[in-house]
Amino acid sequence: MFWSTRRYEDACDRVALRALLPRHGDRLIEVGAGFGRLADEYTGYREVVLLDSSEVHVVAAREALAGEARYDVVLGDALALPYPDGHFDAAVCVRVLHHFPDPAPLLEELGRVIRPGGVLVLEYANKRNLKSIARRVLDRQRWSPFDVGSVAYKPFHYDHAPVEVRRSLRRAHLEVERMRAASLFRIPLLTRRLPLSLLVSAESRLQSPLGSITPGPSVFLRARRLG
Repeated sequence: MFWSTRRYEDACDRVALRALLPRHGDRLIEVGAGFGRLADEYTGYREVVLLDSSEVHVVAAREALAGEARYDVVLGDALALPYPDGHFDAAVCVRVLHHFPDPAPLLEELGRVIRPGGVLVLEYANKRNLKSIARRVLDRQRWSPFDVGSVAYKPFHYDHAPVEVRRSLRRAHLEVERMRAASLFRIPLLTRRLPLSLLVSAESRLQSPLGSITPGPSVFLRARRLG
């Protein structure tokens, strides 16, 4: 399984999510929830919807959460969520936006189902990361990490420019409140040789102060739905 070899990235995601997501609420939806990897982070919510477009993931999540009445695992399309406007207090979307070449349609739909005053916790693959900047300086990549728009780093996987994500959020009536830089030490030499606890401890201290600089390959943010 993919995440069995990504313990560092999983821990980084959880550090950011715990820092940004309100601990308690009524209704929460995670879009692109997969097999329910992050479901145990939502214990403070009365109703939790885990939506994914993969039948395999949905079946796995339903099996894992069988008997948990608070969870509703749904097979659905992220661009056509089967819920009315303003239905949720909070939405979470982690490691999903990189599958979309244009962030706007997904963010528009997420903004639609969040109530005014509710929050979105979003993660996206960051085009303007230090590795991309270094490769550009060394003339090892043709595209600029500072250009607006997305870039495909492999088929159907896209890095997004922070400025474009923020513009799309504003168009969806979502106002960014906080940002965190994540997966800062996602380098095989480090993750294979250094203790996970040491990497996560350093990550926990650096995510917030580096959030506005966005040096890492992953960016987390919290945005609030305007009235």
